[in-house]
Amino acid sequence: MSGGAPQAALTVLASDFEKSTGHKVNLTFAVVSAIQQRVAAGERADVVLLPGSLIDAMDKAGTLGPTSRMVLARVGVAVVTRQGAVQPDIQSPEGVRRTLLQARSIVHPDPSATPSGAHITRMLAQLGIASDVKSKLILKNAIDGGAAMVAKGEAEIGMFLVSEVLPVKGIAVAGLLPPTLQSFIVYAAAIPATSGAPEAASDFLKFVSGAATAEQWKAAGFELLGGS
Repeated sequence: MSGGAPQAALTVLASDFEKSTGHKVNLTFAVVSAIQQRVAAGERADVVLLPGSLIDAMDKAGTLGPTSRMVLARVGVAVVTRQGAVQPDIQSPEGVRRTLLQARSIVHPDPSATPSGAHITRMLAQLGIASDVKSKLILKNAIDGGAAMVAKGEAEIGMFLVSEVLPVKGIAVAGLLPPTLQSFIVYAAAIPATSGAPEAASDFLKFVSGAATAEQWKAAGFELLGGS
């Protein structure tokens, strides 16, 4: 069970894992808060992949197997437009501020459901434009069609984890948020204490965190962190 950000990378890696081991991998993707709640409610999974802060919370709640936690990769927040649109200058905080103030509509993840959405809300306050853009904000997670709204022209500007938008047709990535506004989401993984196949789950985590998978993660917009 995984949040949506690693979907492109995991789909490829799970297929490679199946071919090399003979194990069958069933992938479930959902908003990260929903994954956390489903596991807490007793739904069984052999592996969970979520932002590190949520994995930490699950670990403290006692729902994870001992010493199973692993850091996988990190991904940054990007600004996106409809393909063919004039690309905004977002190389500086002032450029981002100007772009958002001029945009007719802005879509980004729900801050109550995702760490990236929460960061964007804080960023708008940091730029001093939270009240100015409030009326044109659309809160919709990428996995629920938020990124597709930009492709369809239903929102002029989108801000999502870059891995969530690369597979979406009709979208152009203007770039990542500049360093002073950026917040990389570090994805971690763990094996729930209720896993029915902990050995296979451990093999899967070793496989997807191995150095040989770095290019697959990079192609999906992530930077592999090596399982440390």
